[in-house]
Amino acid sequence: MKKKFFILALIGLLAAAAALPAAEERLLLKNAHVLPIAGENFDGDILIIGTKIAKLGKDLPAEAGTEVIDLKGRWIMPGIIDSHSHIAIEGGVNETGDLITAEVDIRDVLNPEDLNIFYALTGGVTSIHTTHGSANPIGGRGVCLKLRWGADAEGLLFKGAPLTSKWALGENPKQTNFSGAGKPRYPRSRMGVEESIRLEFDQARAYMKTWETYEKKIKETRGRKGAAVPLPPRKDYRLEAVADILRGKLWVRCHAYQGPEMASIIRLCREYGVKLAAFEHGLEGYRITNELVENNVAVSTFADFWAYKWEAFNTMPHSAALMAKRGVLVALNSDDAERMRHLFLDAAKTLRFGGLSELEALKTITLNPAIIMGVDKLTGTLEAGKDADIAVFNRHPLDPYTVCQMTIVDGKVYFDRAKYLDDRRKAEEAKKAAAEAPKEKKS
Repeated sequence: MKKKFFILALIGLLAAAAALPAAEERLLLKNAHVLPIAGENFDGDILIIGTKIAKLGKDLPAEAGTEVIDLKGRWIMPGIIDSHSHIAIEGGVNETGDLITAEVDIRDVLNPEDLNIFYALTGGVTSIHTTHGSANPIGGRGVCLKLRWGADAEGLLFKGAPLTSKWALGENPKQTNFSGAGKPRYPRSRMGVEESIRLEFDQARAYMKTWETYEKKIKETRGRKGAAVPLPPRKDYRLEAVADILRGKLWVRCHAYQGPEMASIIRLCREYGVKLAAFEHGLEGYRITNELVENNVAVSTFADFWAYKWEAFNTMPHSAALMAKRGVLVALNSDDAERMRHLFLDAAKTLRFGGLSELEALKTITLNPAIIMGVDKLTGTLEAGKDADIAVFNRHPLDPYTVCQMTIVDGKVYFDRAKYLDDRRKAEEAKKAAAEAPKEKKS
């Protein structure tokens, strides 16, 4: 009996030991110029335990089992964050089959094998907001991703990040530059775009009221014998999504260019109590900085990309800096897989055009987009307790000759330029050797 009890106890201990988490990996980055964004720059080290930054300082000790990477004077900054992108999406970014398409969801079409994820890592990008296109006044839902190259679609999701609703104003939703057979789609004017949003809000409010009435009747019938149970209203996935906008569950990211148009949609969102997180592009945002600041609306914009269509003419490369100096929360985004790889150079342009400080320039690709995406408590700066999302450069990140050398996401090295180039060299040598090897003669 005692022997049996001992065996059962031993099995229980082994099971308990197996259930314990494995010891978290430790990584020490040494001898770097550190640009933490939060706090003063310093020369020193960063200790990473598991997925989090554990400590920053000088001459940090390396405990047994710690992997040490000597950066030899390279520059460390928070991983770059792209607040507006369309990568990692399969089968197109726009649902153009209807005017309002709030029900569609980018999460359903994530493509973890998109090579642009890896390309983004080569430029120090660690997190992105990937979103529906700008074909609809109210388009589909967007999502924030961590660029964990090699993970499946679920593994890319940035846990804890708010979901978003993509809106669009101006030429795209009114199909100014579209051509094709068939009857033109409503709306064909800017006032029609805004009214289509207002109409959808009113329909969603009525839909919410219907469900509230139903739920109230359900509560009233509980515990009453013989009471007729009411039938639920018809489920409408589009209005469910719009209702989530009105409830504040979805943050609005609104594609817009013109100042008066942006000011008008700010008023509409205020009227309906909607969380308008940011304007996308917002090239004329410098003209309405008072309204943006008063209503806490950010702008996710380009450094110097404009005049590619009529509504994108009235701006200048100084726009981002002008908005930032007036107190607007400004982030620089890519909207393009190629531009994403060198957002650090776009940030440098704000020093040349507008005179931002180095810190404010770096914030446009780190902390500011993190705030816009609602993840600033997790990433965007180098601080103890935050996610270990880090970009390493051979020169200052704003130097025009700088090159990203290493990108770390959640404490794991996902891109190492030296290792990548060495692997390429070895692959070429193996290919050459195979080509030069004597071929066996067929008998």
